[in-house]
Amino acid sequence: MARKSRAQPVADDAQSAESKSARTRQRILDAAAHVLSVKGYSGTRLSDVAEYAELQAPAIYYYFGSREDLIEEVMWSGVAEMRRHVEEVLEQVSSDVSPLDRILVAVEAHLRHELELSDYATAAIRNSGQVPDHIRARQMAEDANYGAIWRRLIKDADAEKQLRTDMDLPIAQMLIMGSLNWAAEWWTPRRGSLETVIRTAQSMIRHGIGAPDAGSEHTTRRNRSPRHTGRGVKA
Repeated sequence: MARKSRAQPVADDAQSAESKSARTRQRILDAAAHVLSVKGYSGTRLSDVAEYAELQAPAIYYYFGSREDLIEEVMWSGVAEMRRHVEEVLEQVSSDVSPLDRILVAVEAHLRHELELSDYATAAIRNSGQVPDHIRARQMAEDANYGAIWRRLIKDADAEKQLRTDMDLPIAQMLIMGSLNWAAEWWTPRRGSLETVIRTAQSMIRHGIGAPDAGSEHTTRRNRSPRHTGRGVKA
């Protein structure tokens, strides 16, 4: 059996230290996301973050230059993780599922991530209008990336004649996303199960934007001829 080099433990130690550092940084971010989601931008103090992370407050400055740098990372992560989650869920959807039903899949993915899976999403949504513009800049760029997913979903449904023709589609998109985000402000399990919230949102959106003959749930794309529209959805 070949012997291990004496240099190997050093490499292992370095890797272990790097891993520990990454875990500590992540713990700080997780704590900041929780505190920010509960107390808001003006109420978030590094002492609260440190207490939740079970660290001494000065340790935070080893990983983040300032309170603003930490909050900026949380706000960006909230939208970036939401985008990745919704993309991953949509990638798993069968190609037979209709564009309108894909929108409803995205509705469920958004709500689950926002209300059940991620303090980051809740923090980003609740504080979007509170943080200064210089902190929001990176988040806003990620907002645009996430919005592009919804534009494609709506454009595809429109091309398949599954949407009402009396709507402004960009406005419809903003109203859908606004209502989904607002759930972070009012929902608690006392107001009904998450499953009920999801079913209600899906029903409202299906019947609110769907064409009368769009079909029932899990309508397939077969036997539908695409059309082009000038109603303002960008690729």
